[in-house]
Amino acid sequence: MNDNAVDTRRAAAAAADIERTPGHVVPGQFLRAAERAERNRRWSIRVGQVAIGILVLALWQGVSGWLIDPFFISSPADVAVRLWSWTMNGTLAGAFAYTMQAMILGFVLGSLSGFTAGFLLGRSDLLARICDPYITAIYCLPKIALAPLMIMWFGIGIESKIAMAALIVFFLVFLNTFAGVRDVSAIHLNTARIMGANGWQLLRYVIFPSAAAWVLTGLKVSVPYALIGAVVGELISSNRGIGFLIGQASGLFDTAGVFAGLVVLAVTGIVLNAGLKMLERHLLRWRDGA
Repeated sequence: MNDNAVDTRRAAAAAADIERTPGHVVPGQFLRAAERAERNRRWSIRVGQVAIGILVLALWQGVSGWLIDPFFISSPADVAVRLWSWTMNGTLAGAFAYTMQAMILGFVLGSLSGFTAGFLLGRSDLLARICDPYITAIYCLPKIALAPLMIMWFGIGIESKIAMAALIVFFLVFLNTFAGVRDVSAIHLNTARIMGANGWQLLRYVIFPSAAAWVLTGLKVSVPYALIGAVVGELISSNRGIGFLIGQASGLFDTAGVFAGLVVLAVTGIVLNAGLKMLERHLLRWRDGA
């Protein structure tokens, strides 16, 4: 019998002894235990989130009319009644569709222009230095102060809301894309060039993957701001949208209506953020396996 056969039998016998050892956990069992622990952790988080939500609603309902005048904070019951009324008469569906249309179009336009500008300036140091003071000056302007200008340029229709959302999204995506492109490791670029990579291959295999996390972060952060931009435009001048409903309710001293509009915006933001997190995990799954 040769030495290799002896070593193989000894290794098999040792593995069998280990598996028979009390308390020994084989890899499959360890993975199943880890999966169960992760599922329990996720359930614990969900239960905690639901519990906090119920507690907040209970406290809100409890103090309304007892410690604080409902005129100032309304109550969850009144807000639910208002949302149900808006849903039944179609007010909520029309307003929500209008706001989402402005937000989505603004988000798309702002993201595309911000990514393009950030990528070009990130790849060109000379162009970045030339444009830096002008970009900084515009970025430092309060965006809400530009809303009247957007209305003067684009009118009181949906175009001004789209422009407002796009302007806010542009800078968030631009800054993250610019930082991501500039953050690409010179070692990785030089290594790829040594291996014969051309310009397109550098973009596809080095620059884009390296900047992807930055870009996705910018997109994820900019979604709620796109919603804010659209709603701000509606608050200033509009006859449709969630912002219009909030402004109308405020003018009528309808606290329940104001809170109902805010609840719709909050829930919309939560859903959009959850969707973006799922997209981020899917697109950056390669990073987890690195």
